[in-house]
Amino acid sequence: SHHFHFPEESTGNIFMYLLRLALLTFSCLFWAAGLAIFSLGVWAQISLSDFMLLSANRYPNAPLILLSTGAVVTAWGFLGCLGVAAKLPCLLRAYGFFQLAALIAGLAGGLSGLFYREDIAGGFRSGLQRAVAGYTEDEGRADALDSLQRALECCGAEGWRDWLSSDWAIQHIAFPSIENGTSVSLPDSCCMKRKGCRNRPLLSDDNEGVVSAGIHPHGCFRKVFSLVNDNVFHIAATVLGLAFTQIGGIALACMLANRLEPRENQQVVGH
Repeated sequence: SHHFHFPEESTGNIFMYLLRLALLTFSCLFWAAGLAIFSLGVWAQISLSDFMLLSANRYPNAPLILLSTGAVVTAWGFLGCLGVAAKLPCLLRAYGFFQLAALIAGLAGGLSGLFYREDIAGGFRSGLQRAVAGYTEDEGRADALDSLQRALECCGAEGWRDWLSSDWAIQHIAFPSIENGTSVSLPDSCCMKRKGCRNRPLLSDDNEGVVSAGIHPHGCFRKVFSLVNDNVFHIAATVLGLAFTQIGGIALACMLANRLEPRENQQVVGH
């Protein structure tokens, strides 16, 4: 076969080369994003299990969803690279369709996080209250609550007073021991020091008195809620940003697939 090098054809080749390079770069980025989501899933599985356990709402297992999404995205990113390298239009088209699915899923996830924030928060609040009330009954939930109170340096759902009406407090009842104050008993995870909070003298029940007694004055719900509220916008913004880059990936994949199709059907139109 003879090759005639018209200037248009060489610019076409340069365009093809740039298109392949762009899609290859994009696929590698997508692949890296898949790995990042996968490692985020591993991290969530390890560190967010307490939060999941304490919520009253039954959510689908978010860490597992992250793990599986990460694995699938990683595999598809690799397929995209393969499609570019092997010049397979069918693989590129499939890759484009997958990008579209990922885009829709990402948008749905990001937006539902924003819309259902209050609902998620409400479920967490009632879950915390339930964990405080049933501290003596449910070992798993009690351990989760202890590790949460230690990690966030908080005490109770709304505050340390939640413990005073719990079954646990009734079992560890404290008798008034000082002339002008009372003494309280709280779980060890509510204490700033590891000595424990049994029969702690409490001179005044304002924040200063509570802090000087060595008790964390803030409730866990506020801390978790502000943590989620601060981060949910960043997460949603990142997801939306990723979604818009995926539109670029879909366009690139489809353009390249079209250019790689056999040329019989394509008529060269002279200008």
